[in-house]
Amino acid sequence: MGPVIILVGFGVILLGLVVWSGALSWFGRLPGDIRIERPGVSVFAPITSMIVVSLVLSAVLAAYRWFSGS
Repeated sequence: MGPVIILVGFGVILLGLVVWSGALSWFGRLPGDIRIERPGVSVFAPITSMIVVSLVLSAVLAAYRWFSGS
């Protein structure tokens, strides 16, 4: 369990560095992401961005299962 926690920690650090560098500035601005800004109201629904996140996580988990033999 310890190595998994360490890997997750490294992953979070790596993701933080990527976000901090501005490499993900496109995230949340994809076609299909809904953004409504009016006086007193702000609505943001990142539909397409969440589909991309879901596909990436599904691919990572499938690769993990493939290589771990589970």
